[in-house]
Amino acid sequence: MTNLAYAMGVPGGGGGAAGGDFSFIIMMAVLFGIFYFLLIRPQQKKQKEMKNMIATLGHGDTVMTSGGIQGKVVGLTDTVVTLEIADKVRIKVARNFIGAVVQKAPKE
Repeated sequence: MTNLAYAMGVPGGGGGAAGGDFSFIIMMAVLFGIFYFLLIRPQQKKQKEMKNMIATLGHGDTVMTSGGIQGKVVGLTDTVVTLEIADKVRIKVARNFIGAVVQKAPKE
């Protein structure tokens, strides 16, 4: 009879559900910590750097758009950057689409 009771999972027969709940909570906290430090935090840092780069754009900076167009900043507004991509060829690009500053303009 004891083998049948053990196979049926009779209470008191070696359970451990109460300890399992606590270890599950600890495991989930550890997984969240790993995701935070490997995914969330670096992404927030990158967004902060991009925001700072866009805010410090100046006339004469050479920039690259997210589409790969390189040009020199000749005009700035709050939302639009005017780039000169060739002699007398200018395009307007939203500030959010500036991907990188290739070269800062020399300070005068």
